[in-house]
This record gives sequence, structure tokens and C-alpha cells, in this order.
Amino acid sequence: MQCLDGRGMVAIADLARALGVSAETVRRDIRALVDAGAVVRAHGAVGLAGQTGEAPFDRRMRENAAAKRAIARAVAAGIADGASVMLDTGTTTSFIARALLGHRRLTVVTNSSDIARTLATVNGNRVFMAGGELRGDSGAALGAPALDFIARFSVEHAVISAGAVDAGGVVDYDLQEAEFARAVLGCGGRRVVATDATKFGRRGVIRVAGFGQIDLVVTDRAPSADIGTALAGAGAAVQIAD
Repeated sequence: MQCLDGRGMVAIADLARALGVSAETVRRDIRALVDAGAVVRAHGAVGLAGQTGEAPFDRRMRENAAAKRAIARAVAAGIADGASVMLDTGTTTSFIARALLGHRRLTVVTNSSDIARTLATVNGNRVFMAGGELRGDSGAALGAPALDFIARFSVEHAVISAGAVDAGGVVDYDLQEAEFARAVLGCGGRRVVATDATKFGRRGVIRVAGFGQIDLVVTDRAPSADIGTALAGAGAAVQIAD
């Protein structure tokens, strides 16, 4: 890590020479750092996260990436070919979109340009993208036009990500994102929150939904006792992804 500090992207071959080891050793040793989101790897080079000039959404896609992939696979396994699904904007839901690439004939409703690009024009899918002003950091369409658009749909699976989860329910930090996630849950027959365990116990500022408005939480580790008790009391199930 010290060899990368302040240097931007460094070629793996140069790093191997500086450390006196083989390039294969460097690749093997940085794999865990890449999975943890501490290091970025691209085109035969590596760099410290936050020092490579990448977009904030791209950085968040690397945070807890292994957990998010496992959660995404678990959520996708509960969605059948031909199903209708609504996804809000978030790194976990973007991973879910990628896990759904093996599915066919999906009807997808989203406000995420990343999710729309991932699932459109493949396997006979139909993708409906909410309109409105796009956020520069996440490519999300938010605000009244996006809310009005999704209100026209009734889907089998409504899936949201979470900025934070406490004993009172799902919480967020952005008013428009919270409003959109709340509206998504109102459009689904099966309401799913997909979140990695680092979000449990965080203190958000804007309430998205109580656990009574959720059918299933898919995560990578069990929540704390107070959150688990609140979920069970509300009748919401918890699925731990492998």
C-alpha cells in the first residue's frame, strides 16, 4: 500500500520490480485488496482507491464488492425468467442487474442509467427508464418526473438498496433517493431490500420504510439482535447470501 500512496496508477510490472517479486505474486497479493475496495486495478496497473480520479459511483461499486455480488446472486435466484422487476439506483442494485444477465424476457423498470444499459437489448428484455434530470455522480433520474413515471407500473419484484438500516427500518441520506425508494416499494408485489451488512446500525436522516413495508432483506451477514428482532416482529424475512 505504501508503494502506491500518491502515485496514481502504477504498472504491475513496475511494482513487481520495486518489490523484488514476480508480477504473478503482485497480482495474487492485490486480489484481496481489490475485493475489499482498497485498490483499483485496470489495464495492467493498480492504484489506491480515491487517488485514481475515478467517479464516486465507480468507487462505491468496489466497496464490499464480494458481499454485493453474493447478495446480487441471491436476489437474482428469486426472480424467474419473464418476471417484472423494479430496481432503484444503487451499487447493490447495479450488481443485481449484472446477476440478471442470464435471465430472459424480463420487464425491468428503473431510474438507473447503469441498470438500463446493462439489461436493455439482451435476452428479449423490455426496459423502462424513468425520466427526469440525471444525477452526475450516479446516473440516476430523480424528482417528480421519475416518481410519476414509475407510479404507472405494478411489478412482481420491487428491489431497493439501502443507505442505512436501523431498528426502525430502512433509512437514507438523500431526500430524493429516499422518496424514490419508498415509491418503488409501493409498486411491487414482493418487496425486497438488498443491503450488505455494513449498513446495519448506521444512522441515516431520512426514513424510507418501516420493516412492515418490506417482505425480505437479503444481506451477507445477520443483523444485530435489535434489528433482527424488529424484522421478525414486522414479519419481514432475512436471507443470508452465500
